[in-house]
Amino acid sequence: MRLALGISYCGSAYQGWQSQTGGQTVQDRLQAALAAFTATPAVSTLCAGRTDAGVHALMQVVHFDTPIERPLHAWVRGCNRYLPPDIAIQWAQPVPDAFHARASALARRYVYVLLESAVRPSLEHGRVGWVFRPLALPALQAAAAQLLGRHDFTSFRASSCQALSPVKHLRRLDISRHGAYWCFEFEADAFLHHMVRNLMGCLLAVGQGLHPPDWIAAVLAARSRAVAAPTFAPDGLYFIGPVYAPHWGLPSQVPGLDWLP
Repeated sequence: MRLALGISYCGSAYQGWQSQTGGQTVQDRLQAALAAFTATPAVSTLCAGRTDAGVHALMQVVHFDTPIERPLHAWVRGCNRYLPPDIAIQWAQPVPDAFHARASALARRYVYVLLESAVRPSLEHGRVGWVFRPLALPALQAAAAQLLGRHDFTSFRASSCQALSPVKHLRRLDISRHGAYWCFEFEADAFLHHMVRNLMGCLLAVGQGLHPPDWIAAVLAARSRAVAAPTFAPDGLYFIGPVYAPHWGLPSQVPGLDWLP
């Protein structure tokens, strides 16, 4: 049986999603919990989108194959028993063998939550980004408009990125303010390594008046990481999930999405 799981996690304590030798990743903890629950030596999972160290997820989706049969609620509650408090399975659902958490995704969505305040965050430490200079919404929106569409995003790509092509289609970049908090919503067919955090660095440089909005187009056209702003902090970045075709019948909502601004 192929099973799909929806996972939420706070990434602050982990070295990203992907399994590493040290074992301090979300995938390592999830696979250990699945192995304990199924009483099998190892369970291998594949995810919809790998997240970096310190990045959070509200609905990461994984799939794996297993001969073990359990009620769906048992996969959720039973595995959660073996997971740390900052990682939780939200749902479990059987899927056809043709389903692949990464390859079947039509798009991926991220949200960056940012605090604009003269004082650094405390309660929200590790869960929001922070700027102390005021941001201008019209400048941010003018800059964001230049990024929409299919482009070569080399200027926003980490040197360690393993993607075969830097060309991605950014379908949506919505910016809104909720009191002292800003919400940046990104949707694309796929993202490069550090792409959202690099986009945030450049957008905030424009929003704070350090560059005009047209600077974004020049950075994009340069196809050089050297001309862009520094990579912004991972703290406020949330992977809010992949988008799948309706025929897979997978959930598109989890309670954590209601928590965002």
